[in-house]
Amino acid sequence: MYQVIKNTAKKVIKTNTVQIISKLLVTGLLFNVNPAFAEQESGFVNVSVNYWDWSQGTQERSGKKSFSYVGAEAGGGYDWGDVYGFLYLQNPAKGDFKADQAGQQGADQFRIEAKTTVNINISDSNWNWYGDIFNFSDSAGGYEQNLIAGLSYEVNTDSGFWIRPFLGAHYVHNSDIGAGFNGVMTGWALGYTTFIDDHKLTFFNWNEIELLRADEYAAINGDTTGLNGAASVWYHYSDQLSFGIQYRYAKDKLGANTYQNGFIYTTKYNF
Repeated sequence: MYQVIKNTAKKVIKTNTVQIISKLLVTGLLFNVNPAFAEQESGFVNVSVNYWDWSQGTQERSGKKSFSYVGAEAGGGYDWGDVYGFLYLQNPAKGDFKADQAGQQGADQFRIEAKTTVNINISDSNWNWYGDIFNFSDSAGGYEQNLIAGLSYEVNTDSGFWIRPFLGAHYVHNSDIGAGFNGVMTGWALGYTTFIDDHKLTFFNWNEIELLRADEYAAINGDTTGLNGAASVWYHYSDQLSFGIQYRYAKDKLGANTYQNGFIYTTKYNF
């Protein structure tokens, strides 16, 4: 059964991944920019300053270093679905041309992370077509792109709790190994917003679990499975200003063949 699932997923991803994700993103873009196609029901834009504090054990096992980064996030809910994206600039003051980085550790390099996620409603159900594209690059020329195409399911409650699990085929483009089918990715995002007196708090958790990785990818990431996620709490001081603490964790991911954990401290301004 394992081999049947792997072979079937491989055939689908090789023929349809890029096409499916392209259609999802283009459709979402068209809806987003042309009011004739869709009605916007919600939205947000924010910028942030962040400090990622890796644990001492993580630094010893992986060679990573703690760092600061600036970010921007935006999202919108429409009658057709929703779209979300972020852009993070890590070590923003350390950008150098490749020739000037001889002997420099990877942990000291300037890095860019960018992601776009689209969920398109399937009729009036809670099911969605799911598309995700993530890009990572560093100033020494390393990069990775992950494309996910599949399904998600959303649950919203009157209590302030919501959850959205997803499952999709995974295609990877990596500067060390090239490009190809990389198994499947599953996971979830969930959140809960509540008030303590007049203080608004949001609890948030997301996870990405990679399964059935290609041998080439497993060789540089330590295993055929991988985990990447975070659990966070946010205090909304005002409509514009928020403060957050995230517990960040990963295993055989983020460029290290080991378990990694740390905290991210964030100040965020919401427009």
